[in-house]
Amino acid sequence: MLLEELNSWITGFKTTREFAYLETKYFKGVRPVRVATSEYFATHTGKVSPYDDIIRNYSDSIGWDWRLVASLIYQESAFNPSVTSSRGAYGLMQVMPSTGEHFGLDVTRSVENNVYAGIRFIRYLNDIFDERVPDPEERIKFILASYNAGQGHVLDAMKLAEKNGLNPARWDNNVALFLERKSDPSYYRDPVVSHGLLRQGVAVNRYVDDILRRYEHYKNIK
Repeated sequence: MLLEELNSWITGFKTTREFAYLETKYFKGVRPVRVATSEYFATHTGKVSPYDDIIRNYSDSIGWDWRLVASLIYQESAFNPSVTSSRGAYGLMQVMPSTGEHFGLDVTRSVENNVYAGIRFIRYLNDIFDERVPDPEERIKFILASYNAGQGHVLDAMKLAEKNGLNPARWDNNVALFLERKSDPSYYRDPVVSHGLLRQGVAVNRYVDDILRRYEHYKNIK
């Protein structure tokens, strides 16, 4: 139902300013990679952030380890609940207000709304890659990359990987390679590509790596 809802929404808003904002955030908005550290991360306190309970609650709804979601949130906002990007993405999970509205949520109103909207977007991305990437551990990498750069670019990289004899359902040394190559005209102009140039493929891959590396540290929090 969620996938149908979002597909309908995206189709209906392709010519509107709201969709342009979404496209800028999720297809072009690659933010700088942050250092994997947090003042709240302490094994003796058992906390990653002040928002652990909220993150735990909503992570359960998508079957993700809450500490993985916490690592994503740190990458997006460093646990700053009021940060706004230059493109208007807001809060812990850097969700566009227009995205939240279509989930019936004001992402600027509360941390809980912001996290819930981000989680619902992750669920939507999971629906996209569920059959394409059967291994759930691999699928996480595709979802993280899509959260940062947009699922369209990741789907393009999958097609390029398959066309060039690599595994479209494996991230490292397969799809990740072609995400980086989407800055090369010989690849982003390939007929299988639908979403064109991506200049920041290297940064997106670093984004994924940093989240997963931080997650390994966060696993020390029980």
